[in-house]
Amino acid sequence: MESTLKEQRGGESVLDLSPRSTVGGGVEDVYGEDRATEDQLVTPWTISVASGYSLLRDPHHNKGLAFTEKERDAHYLRGLLPPAVISQELQEKKLMHSIRQYDVPLHKYMAMMELEERNERLFYKLLIDNVEELLPVVYTPTVGEACQKYGSIFKRPQGLYISLKEKGKILEVLKNWPERMIQVIVVTDGERILGLGDLGCQGMGIPVGKLALYTALGGVRPSACLPITIDVGTNNEKLLKDDFYIGLRQKRATGKEYYDFLHEFMTAVKQNYGEKVLVQFEDFANHNAFELLAKYGTTHLVFNDDIQGTASVVLSGLVASLKLLGGTLGDHTFLFLGAGEAGTGIAELIALEMSKQTKVPLEETRKKIWLVDSKGLIVHSRKESLQHFKKPWAHEHEPCNTLLDAVKAIKPTALIGTSGVGKTFTKEVVEAMAAFNKQPLIMALSNPTSQAECTAEEAYRWTEGRAIFASGSPFDPVEYNGKTYVPGQANNAYIFPGLGFGLVISGAIRVHDDMLLAASEALAGQVTQEHYDKGMIYPPFSNIRKISAHIAANVAAKAYELGVATRLPRPVDLVKYAESCMYTPNYRTYR
Repeated sequence: MESTLKEQRGGESVLDLSPRSTVGGGVEDVYGEDRATEDQLVTPWTISVASGYSLLRDPHHNKGLAFTEKERDAHYLRGLLPPAVISQELQEKKLMHSIRQYDVPLHKYMAMMELEERNERLFYKLLIDNVEELLPVVYTPTVGEACQKYGSIFKRPQGLYISLKEKGKILEVLKNWPERMIQVIVVTDGERILGLGDLGCQGMGIPVGKLALYTALGGVRPSACLPITIDVGTNNEKLLKDDFYIGLRQKRATGKEYYDFLHEFMTAVKQNYGEKVLVQFEDFANHNAFELLAKYGTTHLVFNDDIQGTASVVLSGLVASLKLLGGTLGDHTFLFLGAGEAGTGIAELIALEMSKQTKVPLEETRKKIWLVDSKGLIVHSRKESLQHFKKPWAHEHEPCNTLLDAVKAIKPTALIGTSGVGKTFTKEVVEAMAAFNKQPLIMALSNPTSQAECTAEEAYRWTEGRAIFASGSPFDPVEYNGKTYVPGQANNAYIFPGLGFGLVISGAIRVHDDMLLAASEALAGQVTQEHYDKGMIYPPFSNIRKISAHIAANVAAKAYELGVATRLPRPVDLVKYAESCMYTPNYRTYR
C-alpha cells in the first residue's frame, strides 16, 4: 500500500495510513500489521507525526538531542533544543550513568518510567542492551515495591483503568485507547500482586512492567501492547484508608457481579480487537484464576502467566537439570511447598511432559509429584475438604503435618517452593534433602526476594555446595569453599515474551498445553555445556532476544501443527522469520 507524505505549514507531517476496520471486529491486516516489526527507516506508519513542540512531547517519536540539523529544520525544532546533536548510543551511555547513581532501586524504577514517558525508543534501547542490570528494576523485585507505593509515585496514566463505574460501557472505554492495532493485553485485577497480596488498582505496575518485557525481550511493538487494570475494589484496609490511593474505595465485588463484569470485558476485547488478540491474565487470586482460564481458554486466545508461564519456565529448568542429575523426568520425585495456582500449574505441566515422554497415562505420572499446603502433605484422606484444583494431587499416604516430615517421608529429588512465604526452606529441610540426594535440586520460586523460601547462599552452604539452585527473583553468585556458584533464575520473563510473540507471528487463535511444552523445550535447549559447568540450568538473560526467537519459533510451529495458526502460508524458517519480525528501538530518520 502506498503512503503519501504531506508537509503542512501548520506543523503536521501526515502519513495517510489510518487502519481500515473490518466487519466482525478487529482491524483489516492492510500493511502486514501482524508482523511485530515496524522498522523501516522512514517516518513511522501512523496517522500523523506532530512537529515542533508537540513532537518533543510525543514519547513515541521524540529523539531529544538526536534530531539532526535537517530534521530540526523540517519539523520546526530550531531553538527548542540546545545546539548539540548527539547519537542514540551517547544518549544511552549518559542515561545508564545517571541511573547507576541511584542507590535506591525504586528511584531507578521511577527514572526508567519517566524515560518511557519521554522517549520510548531510548527506554527500550536501554532495557535491551542492559537487560541483566535493568530487569530487576522494571520487573521483580522492584516492581513489587512500585505497586505498593503506586499511589504516591503515580504521575501519568499508563494503560487503561476499567472500574465498576464503567459497567455496561467497557467497549466504549476500550475505544478511548489511542492505538487500534493491539496484539497483546496484560490484565490484572490486583488481588494477588506477587507475594504482596491485594493491592487493588495499584497493581497496574505489573501489566505495565510485563508489557515492557514483551517488547524488550520478545520483540512485540510497544504500540501493539495494552496494559489494563480491572478495578472491582480492594479488601486491603490500609489502602482504603490511604489518602493517596488511586482506586475505588470499596470492598471487592465477588460472585455473579464479578464474573458478569469480567465477561463483559472479555466480550468487548474480542469485539474491538478481533480473534487474534492475546489476553494474558496476571496476578488474579487462585479462586478466580483457574475459573477464568477454564472459561475463556476455549473461546479466546488467553494465557495465565502465574499458572502456565511459571509452569513452563520451571519445567524448562527441570528438563535442563537432568543433564546434571541424570535420568529422565520420570525417574525423579517432586515435592512442592505451596499448592496454589503456581504450584498446581507447574505440577500439571511436569506430569504432562512425563506422560508425553513415557506414554504413561497422566493419572500415573501425577503420582511422582507431591504437594504440601498450609495443612501439610496433600493426601487421599483429605480429599473431601480440598479445593478442586488440589484433588488430583491427593495420593495414598500417611498424613504429614510439616514440610520437614514430608521431605523425610517422600524423599524427593527436587524441592520446589511456590508458597509466597519466605524462609520456609529451613536449614533442617535443606539438610534433609542433601542427606539422600547427591545433588538436591532446590527451587525457591516465591517473589519478591524477601518472600523466597531460602536464599542461594543458604542452599549452597547447607548442602556443602552440592545443590542445584534456582529462584524466582535474582540472587548474586555465591562463593563457597573457593568455588563460584551461579544461581539460576526461574523467571517467567524467559517464557512469556517468546510465547506471546510466537502466538502473534503465527496469528494463533487458541493457546494449547503443547505450546507450553514446546516453549519449555526450546528454553532448555539454549543451556550450553559452559552454563552447566557453572551449575546453571537457565541460559543468561544477556541472550534473551535470541532465546525468545527460538521459543517463538517453537510455539509458532506447534500452532501450525495444531491447526490454530492463521498467518498462512507457514514461513519456511520460523527462527529467521521470528527474528525478522522483532521490534528494534533504533531511531528512525524523519523527513
